[in-house]
Parts: sequence; structure tokens; C-alpha cells
Amino acid sequence: MPYISQVARQTVDAHGPTTPGELNYAITRLLVKYASYAHAPIEDISYMTLNDMLGALEGAKLEFYRRIVVPYEDCAKLRNGDVYDDILTPHETLGKDQPNTMENSPTKLS
Repeated sequence: MPYISQVARQTVDAHGPTTPGELNYAITRLLVKYASYAHAPIEDISYMTLNDMLGALEGAKLEFYRRIVVPYEDCAKLRNGDVYDDILTPHETLGKDQPNTMENSPTKLS
């Protein structure tokens, strides 16, 4: 949740988030700034603008998932084994016929 202490807010505003709650706060502040700068007063904001903001969040989430989470999960699947082996045929399971390791990925996470 974005409701972190006033001291934590000052730290996040100056240095960036280091916890999930602080990240939520930072994202919330960015949305509030966008809404207030682009559409002041905030009471006059339109549904279209709110929907556009949610769309931007969803797009950022999906791109983060595609670029960061998927390669991480693919590497974990190769390292630890697939959990879908019992229900998927080999051609349906990524990594069976075409290895996708973190070394081949544009994203390397530890």
C-alpha cells in the first residue's frame, strides 16, 4: 500500500523505493502528479484520462513481465524442471525443443 510514514516518503522522494510498499508509494505519486499536472483541478478529471492512466500502468506491467519475468521463469524452468510436463506435449512446452537460457536472453538476473 502507498501509505508509508512521512519520513519514509521523504526518503523515497529523494532516493527511490527499496521496499514493495515504497514502490507502491512511488508509483502512486507518479500517477497523482500526472493527473494533477495534466488535468488540474483533479475533480475535473475524465473517465477517459483515468482509463488512459490504467492502460499505461497495464502496458508497463506487461512489458516488465515480457522483458524481465518471462526470461527469469524460463531459466528457472530449465534449471528446476517444467511443472507442466504431465499435461503438455513437447511442442507445446517452451524449452523442450528450443532452449531459452538466461545466457541467450537480453535480461540477466541473479
